[in-house]
Amino acid sequence: MTIPLQAIIAFFVSLVLVLIFTPVVIPFLRKLKAGQQIIQNMGPTWHKSKQGTPTMGGLIFMFAVIISYFILAFEYYTASSSVPSAGIICLITSFVFAILGFSDDFLKIKQKNNAGLSELQKIIIQFIISLAFIIFNAVRTGGDTTIRFDFPFFVDKIGGFSIDLGIFWYVLAMIIMVGFTNAVNITDGLDGLCTSVTIPVAIFYVVISAARGCYDITVLSLALTGALLAFLIFNWHPCKIMMGDVGSMFLGGMVVTIAFSLDMPIVLLLVGIIYLIETFSVIIQRVYFKITHGKRLFKMTPIHHSFEMSGWSEEKICLLFSGITVIACIIAALLLI
Repeated sequence: MTIPLQAIIAFFVSLVLVLIFTPVVIPFLRKLKAGQQIIQNMGPTWHKSKQGTPTMGGLIFMFAVIISYFILAFEYYTASSSVPSAGIICLITSFVFAILGFSDDFLKIKQKNNAGLSELQKIIIQFIISLAFIIFNAVRTGGDTTIRFDFPFFVDKIGGFSIDLGIFWYVLAMIIMVGFTNAVNITDGLDGLCTSVTIPVAIFYVVISAARGCYDITVLSLALTGALLAFLIFNWHPCKIMMGDVGSMFLGGMVVTIAFSLDMPIVLLLVGIIYLIETFSVIIQRVYFKITHGKRLFKMTPIHHSFEMSGWSEEKICLLFSGITVIACIIAALLLI
């Protein structure tokens, strides 16, 4: 496994950019009164103390990643004049998801509530964005509609198998993209949580892309890693700036599009285990609430709030969830390399 020098430089460039610009942007956002709106009962009562904390910090690490990638991955995304590189498609798609998140953040700030866009509006737009990515990725890969299941440790005994889903692959792919993008967004509910959980996922992509020789993605993933490590310094409890939906939607887009670009969306079930747990806790709670006519299975969802209600500190929850993700990523890497 070889990590190109450009990727290593991209890591430091994005890290330094976030370290330099975040302290500058925080007072600027305060001046614009671009603070987090916590009005509806969407979390523990003590979260109201976070009212007014500068938000939309995701813009900082997003542009740091974009700048680092376009400077350092030049030789990779210009290698073909006819088909866009995997990194370009991932970055553009994630950027469009971020625009959706920015619109949501802007409405929350303007209307001074945390409602933003309606769920239906966001879902429709997300499906459109996902469809566009899937089409472009299909053009890049030749329209492969096969899901592969490989078992490297036991391949000599049981081998792997694959399923060609045909046109149903595109439907499944859109559901996966929308589902995981929203799952990452849901995970952004505590200081540093989404950031700390996504860092090991980004590192996992660095390892796998480098092992497979997909250096375009290696540069992108290392740029993302550097940006998030720097942002975590300001986002850790008590956070000085929140990433906002613009940040979590960008991260959701990156997590899911890179998985597709590496032709392994199934691995999201493992490396994205925390995102899944967070999302399914919400779904289970709602279903249980309706079935039991008002009873709750968890103290509060997403499940990180349930831990909070049980007396866990935000730092402890972040360490636990990111630790679980690290273990999941190590297992996934061992299975794939």
